[in-house]
Amino acid sequence: MQKVSPDITLLVLSIASPMQIGVYEDGILLECVESSSKVSEALLPLLSSLLERYDVSRIVYTRGPGSYMAIKLTYVMLKTIEIVHGIQCKGCSAFALNGGAPIKAVGNLYFIKEKETIITKKIEQPVNTSFVLPKSIHDLEIDEESFPEYHLPAV
Repeated sequence: MQKVSPDITLLVLSIASPMQIGVYEDGILLECVESSSKVSEALLPLLSSLLERYDVSRIVYTRGPGSYMAIKLTYVMLKTIEIVHGIQCKGCSAFALNGGAPIKAVGNLYFIKEKETIITKKIEQPVNTSFVLPKSIHDLEIDEESFPEYHLPAV
């Protein structure tokens, strides 16, 4: 009987510090790696290490809203990996990993999800938002689209 290899998915959460990458085997969190370094410095070495250790079939990342630069860098790196290694790249909403809480935009502006619309809203008191990798991605709404979801507030 031939042994079926596990389905390995990486979930990249690069819009908050610490940056987190979850390794999921058949949808269940197997390992989590973190870095407090800048996305531009840490993401590629972390991904390279994980790609050497695991036979990854898909990478999902938080495509927005959040840090414009982190989203852009993550997207470029993941699309390059998709082209070079043939590993499928997908996206998910950042709100799916923080319980729908406001996400810092710029200054005292925050991204808020109202029903299916994302707006920016001024909040005077800083909001402490924490992002958590789920124990399972079976219920995570994964977008077919991988293109970044930029929501740039008026400055």
